Amino acid sequence: MSDAPMRRPQVVAIALCVLLNALDGFDVLSISFASPGIAKEWGVDRAALGIVLSMELIGMMAGSIALGALCDRIGRRPTILGCLAIMGTGMALAMHAGDIATLSAFRLFTGIGIGGMLAATNAVTAEFANSRRRSMAVAIMAGGYPVGAIIGGSIASMMFAAGHDWRSVFALGAVATALCIPLTWILLPETVSFLVHKRGPNALERVNAVMRRLGHAAVNALPAPAPGGSRGGIGQLFRPGLAAVTILLTLAYFAHILTFYFILKWTPKIVVDMGFSPSSAGGVLVWANIGGATGSLVLSLLTQKLPVRWLTIGAMLLSTAMVAGFGHAPANLATLSVIVAIAGFCTNGAIVGLYAMIAHAFPTALRASGTGFAIGVGRGGAAISPIVAGFMFQGGIGFAGVALTMALGSVVAAGAVFLLRYEERAALAG
Repeated sequence: MSDAPMRRPQVVAIALCVLLNALDGFDVLSISFASPGIAKEWGVDRAALGIVLSMELIGMMAGSIALGALCDRIGRRPTILGCLAIMGTGMALAMHAGDIATLSAFRLFTGIGIGGMLAATNAVTAEFANSRRRSMAVAIMAGGYPVGAIIGGSIASMMFAAGHDWRSVFALGAVATALCIPLTWILLPETVSFLVHKRGPNALERVNAVMRRLGHAAVNALPAPAPGGSRGGIGQLFRPGLAAVTILLTLAYFAHILTFYFILKWTPKIVVDMGFSPSSAGGVLVWANIGGATGSLVLSLLTQKLPVRWLTIGAMLLSTAMVAGFGHAPANLATLSVIVAIAGFCTNGAIVGLYAMIAHAFPTALRASGTGFAIGVGRGGAAISPIVAGFMFQGGIGFAGVALTMALGSVVAAGAVFLLRYEERAALAG
């Protein structure tokens, strides 16, 4: 199937993963859209707000690692359905939070589902795409993340302008998540790659049922298992030939996501503190995600012509310049929107490049585990990003100094990706 042309059901499955990643994008940023209203209603300072902004990111770390490994054991489809149930419940609970501690706990719980979803959809997209289109498909899937923030953020800004409070953002997320459960149940089969790897009772019949559903001919027998292919688990990510790739990809994701989430989490509060309304602040964040979606599309197309590693390094270096420049932006909505849009273009372009490299770097038996580990541990950068920035602001460091410091994460990430070139072939061969 990897060498055959993609059929319509494969495209539909990948499109569903784009939608699920869009849902992730809105669910993660819902707290950012809600944060100005929360700070005003509860009198929360920047340091405390930074902790709240980080809670679902901490949950995402745990979810990516734990549920990513679970995904390689029980399957992609049941893991995604479970993640949707967690996310929908968490968003619904957040509507009823009455204090910072309760809201933080609900966001932590929601983040577990979001983290597992990221690992599972990356694996599903890579396994439904053929080898020719795999990098592009994963990049397009990753592009769903900012699209969800754009659409959800635009609706949230309209709700704020109409007089709704911050709780309406979580209500929107809960309803959207609930609607995705029946869609996933109907449209998403288990991947052939997972079924072939997992074997088990009636494996050939199950593989052929999915092959026929996807529009491909049935097979007479399953291929012979790869030597050592049945073994899984986090420890296998550090075997010879994979250890350096795992470490470098995780470091790159950690460092770049530190920069990425500074823009995503702090933009609304920064804009409000400049004297603009919460709806205007939400609009600026939407422009960051418009830039991010455009960056995803452009990078996905360029992967068909240029090496994804060099594209990613270039996007990371441009991210550093734009995020540092954000710290010198004047208090003008049009200028702020342009700067954060370009910053979003660069930062999210680099993120989708990393997703494409991760999808290629790990074999089927370890794809979700490897994705979950790299993204999960890497999410530590996302988790500490709002906290570090919040305490820097609280300590009296100016906007320009904070922005420059947070921008340096992308430089570290570019260095890790540069070193990856010597180890990538070993991982692909393994």
